[in-house]
Amino acid sequence: MKITNLAVIFVLILLFIFVKNNLDQEDNRNNLQLQLRYNRAIDTATQDAAHALITNASQPTESQYQSTKQVRINKEAAADTFFHTMYLNFNVAADPNGQQVLNGYIPALIVVGYDGYYVYQFEKYQNGEGQTEFRHVWSPKKPYAYKDEQNNTYAFTLDDYVTMHRAADGKWLHGFRSELQEQADVKLLEDADAFDAMRRTTIVNTLQNDLEHTINRYNTDAKRYGVSYTFTVPYISQEDWNNTINDAGVLAFVQGIPLGSQYYNNYALGGARIVKTDTFNGVVAEGRKYYFPSRSCQSPYATEEVFTSAKEAAANGYFPLNCTIGN
Repeated sequence: MKITNLAVIFVLILLFIFVKNNLDQEDNRNNLQLQLRYNRAIDTATQDAAHALITNASQPTESQYQSTKQVRINKEAAADTFFHTMYLNFNVAADPNGQQVLNGYIPALIVVGYDGYYVYQFEKYQNGEGQTEFRHVWSPKKPYAYKDEQNNTYAFTLDDYVTMHRAADGKWLHGFRSELQEQADVKLLEDADAFDAMRRTTIVNTLQNDLEHTINRYNTDAKRYGVSYTFTVPYISQEDWNNTINDAGVLAFVQGIPLGSQYYNNYALGGARIVKTDTFNGVVAEGRKYYFPSRSCQSPYATEEVFTSAKEAAANGYFPLNCTIGN
């Protein structure tokens, strides 16, 4: 073979590699942009859901146990708000078929309450035509339950309030750990650090185990009806778990959305501790992006985004809004 022929082949090989690398880089850029868009969509939807969870529930004038974490929640409003925001962000607000497809990418929504939690999960049902379909339904309220080596059972909460069934005499005890430690005569209640560690471990393990069971069951049912993607329990950092069990809130999971040759798999947390503080609405006025505190300022412009701090709004290109603008 002539040297010129070898040179041509070599150039063609290099050209192929160059073009392929460029295409891969372009795909990676597009995938990253999509991933960032999806991240923002699920974060916004979850924060909106957490806001609806608290603000759309009728709160008592005084907490039942004098606890700041004992708040009344409205899980239905939270779920409706979450899906509404997701439909808007994915441009399917007026597309029932698109909404159904998007629903299939959301295997579970967990609402964390003060003394228990709910899972919004898929269940099979027969539609009017006798066909099997899936839809999200609420589980019953589930407690944060634990049994120790002496067969004493505990129902934990998001703080130190606990309901205990003492195995020795069958007596039920209710109250904060500090109130029960002397009368209960139970080792776990005598050590504040051990009690808090067990309380946190119990809540996290309970949520993790239930989530894993929910997703595995969905996988089993979905595969029978042609869903090829295998849903998995995502890795959740210890920091996020700690934030999850600090206050009532919403934990959302979105998986299986095509992302180039891969699939999107993520979760988001919205907590009551965040929504109790002021939020900041982002609007577009006269072609420019502004933000303002939602409690102390009003604006006739439609809210484009919601932020948890002024710093976050500014980082996304928004400027402080003079409340007199547009009024």
